[in-house]
Amino acid sequence: MSRHIHWYPGHMSKAKRVIQENIKLVDLIIEVRDARVPRSSTNPEFVALCKNKQRLILLNKKDLADPIMTQRWVDFFKSQDLWVEAVNCLDMNDVNQLRKSIIQFAEEKRKLIYQQKGIHKTTRAMVVGIPNVGKSTVINGLAKSAKAKVGDKPGITRGKQWIRVHPYVEFLDTPGLLWPRAEDQTAMLHLAYIGSISDDVIDMVEVAVKFIDTLRDLYPQAIQNRYGIENIEGMDGYSVLEAICLSQKWIRTGGNPDVDRGARQLLGDYRAGRLGALTLEAP
Repeated sequence: MSRHIHWYPGHMSKAKRVIQENIKLVDLIIEVRDARVPRSSTNPEFVALCKNKQRLILLNKKDLADPIMTQRWVDFFKSQDLWVEAVNCLDMNDVNQLRKSIIQFAEEKRKLIYQQKGIHKTTRAMVVGIPNVGKSTVINGLAKSAKAKVGDKPGITRGKQWIRVHPYVEFLDTPGLLWPRAEDQTAMLHLAYIGSISDDVIDMVEVAVKFIDTLRDLYPQAIQNRYGIENIEGMDGYSVLEAICLSQKWIRTGGNPDVDRGARQLLGDYRAGRLGALTLEAP
């Protein structure tokens, strides 16, 4: 990119502190990732923060991801001896299945501790993840009530809140924690595509052009199917964006393509799944 994406506001430092302060209180770390970008939607610091704790990697928004690629990611994580589940946290069947898995883990742990110490211990789980991957929606689904605040803007979750989801299971919702550095610009772009980096701090047109280039390599039919633009292989990304604007009648006064609107619409269509179920990363 001509301008690197940098985004590490103060509340990210606070989020890391909240996780560090509370890690000793929990038995299970549930790391929520976006199934469309499983590599980019993790924070490299999570592994260090979560060492010596049982970890569950949750590939959320699987309904927006390519199912074949999601299965490849699940197989990959299992090959690393990691506990992984792919879910659509808006689908109660998925949420109930996830709830069963977590309660089973908690019950086994509770029985073991009861045998050793004669006490019934509540399993406490911490839900972590970068902004906008659906942490609060996961908790709300598991708790079957909207106790965790849900926002569609990165970084809306604030502070610390424990939420009981079962007599012996409690969740700690934590603020989103993004990368502290942005050396990996491909990852930063992928996070911009899915909305984990605020649109206010990126050049939407530049990001949309990069997104078109990415789609051309992975899913060239997606743009044709949605907007009726054919033969994009020979066009540069900006020309494709202009063609999309013209086809959709997004025109500025004077007849020029409204590329700002086109960029917002294109990325909005991707985030909502209107371009199809598309995964941008392979394991």
